[in-house]
Amino acid sequence: MIQISDTAINEIERMRTRQPDSPHFRLAVIADGCAGRAYDLQFARQIQPTDHHFTLKQLSIVIDPASAEQLQGLAIDYTEDLMGGGFQFSNPQAHRTCGCGISFAIATDNTDQWTVDCGL
Repeated sequence: MIQISDTAINEIERMRTRQPDSPHFRLAVIADGCAGRAYDLQFARQIQPTDHHFTLKQLSIVIDPASAEQLQGLAIDYTEDLMGGGFQFSNPQAHRTCGCGISFAIATDNTDQWTVDCGL
């Protein structure tokens, strides 16, 4: 189960209005970032037959099967301050995270490093 705060849903919906032909919010994990994996947020036109699909407060969310297990229990929030705004991720699957807060590793990544600094 994935949790998305009301503020994050509002921001996703605000961003989605700029892409009216892509009604679905696609959440995925990709190989990237300082810790090896990163969250990938996009808007999608279609739902693939193998995608996990659910609706949360009228937000259509799709997740590919490869990402679903790594996102189990994920909580997404959106916060703003004087420096701007950004999504915050809390993932119980994350064994370690990068200083940027976007990149992470899971326990099966077989590494002894507990923290990584991406230089930010």
